[in-house]
Amino acid sequence: MINLPKSEEEKILPIVPIRDGVVFPGTEIVLTFGRPRSLAAIEASHASEKFIALVMQKSPQIHEPTPGDLYTIGTLAQIERVLRTENEINALVKGINKVEIVSYKSLDPYYQGKVVEITDEFTPADEVTALTNHIVQLLKKAVNLGKSVDFLSFMNIMSGISPIDLANHVSAILDIKPQEKQLLLEMRNVRDRLDRINDYLTHEVKILELEQKISSKTQEKFDKNVRETVLRERLKTIEKELGEEEDSKETRELMEKIKAAKMPASVEDKAKKELKKLAQMSSYNPEASYIRTYLEWLVDLPWSIASANSINTQEAEKILNTEHYGLKKVKERILEYLAVMQLKMKKIKEVEAQEKLEKTDKAVVSKEAKKASSPTILCFVGPPGVGKTSIGKSIAKALDRKFVKVSLGGIRDEAEIRGHRRTYVGALPGRIIQGIKQAGSKNPVFMLDEIDKVGNDFRGDPSAALLEALDPEQNYAFSDHYLEVSFDLSEVMFITTCNVLDTIPPALRDRLEIIHFPGYTEEEKFHIVSDFLTKKQMEVHGLTGEKIVITDAALKEIIRKYTREAGVRNLEREVATIFRKLAREIVEGKAKEVSVIPSLLQKYLGPTKYNAYLAEKKDEVGMSTGLFWTEAGGGILFIEIGLMPGKGGLILTGQLGEVMQESCKAALSFVRGKYKHFGLSDKFYQKIDVHVHIPEGAVPKDGPSAGVAITTALVSALTKIPVKRDVAMTGEITLRGRVLEIGGVKEKVIAAHQAKIKTIIMPKDNKKDLEDIPQNVLKDLKFVFVEEVDEALKVALVNGLPFLKKEEKSVRETQVPEPFRATLHS
Repeated sequence: MINLPKSEEEKILPIVPIRDGVVFPGTEIVLTFGRPRSLAAIEASHASEKFIALVMQKSPQIHEPTPGDLYTIGTLAQIERVLRTENEINALVKGINKVEIVSYKSLDPYYQGKVVEITDEFTPADEVTALTNHIVQLLKKAVNLGKSVDFLSFMNIMSGISPIDLANHVSAILDIKPQEKQLLLEMRNVRDRLDRINDYLTHEVKILELEQKISSKTQEKFDKNVRETVLRERLKTIEKELGEEEDSKETRELMEKIKAAKMPASVEDKAKKELKKLAQMSSYNPEASYIRTYLEWLVDLPWSIASANSINTQEAEKILNTEHYGLKKVKERILEYLAVMQLKMKKIKEVEAQEKLEKTDKAVVSKEAKKASSPTILCFVGPPGVGKTSIGKSIAKALDRKFVKVSLGGIRDEAEIRGHRRTYVGALPGRIIQGIKQAGSKNPVFMLDEIDKVGNDFRGDPSAALLEALDPEQNYAFSDHYLEVSFDLSEVMFITTCNVLDTIPPALRDRLEIIHFPGYTEEEKFHIVSDFLTKKQMEVHGLTGEKIVITDAALKEIIRKYTREAGVRNLEREVATIFRKLAREIVEGKAKEVSVIPSLLQKYLGPTKYNAYLAEKKDEVGMSTGLFWTEAGGGILFIEIGLMPGKGGLILTGQLGEVMQESCKAALSFVRGKYKHFGLSDKFYQKIDVHVHIPEGAVPKDGPSAGVAITTALVSALTKIPVKRDVAMTGEITLRGRVLEIGGVKEKVIAAHQAKIKTIIMPKDNKKDLEDIPQNVLKDLKFVFVEEVDEALKVALVNGLPFLKKEEKSVRETQVPEPFRATLHS
């Protein structure tokens, strides 16, 4: 608050609070009064001298302010006229001079106090004159920019008034806060007030200029849109009068694209019909954008664009061998497939030549050509990481075609395959048509990845929608819901991939040519990582040219003890981990030349994650070696049989599946059925319990191929004849003792070889599967092919299966545990 000197003359006047406004001397304003004290003060003043003191409240929210809630500097005002209403008084007041409230004499019925008039300090000077002229010019500019000012007040200012009056009049019309106006009122020095007013007015002019600029831009944009709309309507009217309304620029461009697309006649008719509909619509019609998008999809599809499609089986074989190691059978099947395609292409050319020669009906010949070119749909089945997708890319490269991959995992909406109806907002074609457009060719290699992971719900079954696309007999007229016209997919080479076949619906599976991808052997993994993955990861990690080597021994150690999978993805990750750590060492200057040997693997990869099972160190009673196969490869397992006093129970542990549990029961039934053959009593099982356990109890195990191994271990436990430690066996058994064929021979044999097994017993019917096994494995193993369990027992048991004579029973008793010896007698 500024302390102003008091004049000697004091007056006692009614004091009226104002909520949020300031009345300046020399200005007139209409105020509305409604509070009881304010009404009483106005009535009293109007009845006498008509002078009052107007003072602003410090806070406008206070309804009944006290003297402490009011500023001490206000304005002496004269009431010119009064208009009374029911509860209010509207008064025209004119500011006379600034006053300071010295003290309050009474508070009721209205505020009354002593006030003294304050005189401003003013000294004429050129600087003050320049300042007043500048303020006048700023005010003119503000008015020109749209500032609202009372006409009479503006004319008074422009007529040339004193600096004091100018300061009061301009302060009254400034667009500033009430507190800032109160500060201007309290300032006594006129020059200082004019300086402050100049600042406020300059800021206000800048705001007005910005508002005008924004308004001008908006108006220009609006005027431009209006102008364009008017011109378009005039152009349409002129075109209509001239009969050229169909030849608008957009229509002409779309018509040219339709002709250039070389669509089938029926599709072209549909496109022209939609284009005519679009030309008759207003550009503001929402449906116009839908039709425009539809036409763009039609003209962008490769109706007549095809890749060169050069098929050379020798070149394809070279590419497959260069980019993939192993997978011999898979490569052979793909090359056979390509050879068939080559012959079919020859058939198409013959049909086309016949058409030209005989001038046969085009539609009939075309249909015959489609049937001739209809390829089989391949389905690559195998565990993750064995190269299914990369083989597809290699096929596309060998055929010189575009490659498109669409992942179907998790798709549950049929519209993802067939597209949405155009009635829906945001409708799009299905994934197949989108892939064709992306390829820009009507004969790409189209891979449908993870087809076994397609789901279904209330939105339909996507796998059912695939039936048409993957059926060579009908996909030459594939119907997409969005396009509403047929698209020829007969030249597309479809390849599907999956991990398992069980989840694929039978109708869809029937359309697929299944090609199984086996897991890689240790030797194949070694060649893949040394020939491909190591070089690839060195480039990825910026180590090309660096003197870094991972030795062959280290790579084999990584394969055996740090990964256990059918593919090579985790193997590649482990190699990448080594290169990342080496890259850091090189950057930090800790290493320049590194040769990674097995002893350094723990430094880079940590402790080993897996331990390879090896054959037992000695022959054991009641324990045999079996073979298993999973998607991650093959392995050996040990089957342990424990006998204990009991009542003929069978205890199974090791998290065995239902099929394996049945194999255990079948083995026990077989032994019970041939008790004489093994020198046992017919009631030998009644006083014992048989416990079958397979170690690694946390790992689920299932399948029938452990039947021979379980039977061998059971016979060994009952007869106390040890099982040879270097013999492994596999095969399913029947209750009559026959040994049935099993699967996974390649993986099982390789696992046995790695475990230092010398002899493998397997079903005779599996002899044919040995041709898939590498020669270096075959030469180290002896194979015994059996049809009956007895044949396996003669090889697996240390002493074979000696024929028991009646007089040799005493010898047999010495080979049976003490608690069970009595059970041998009838």
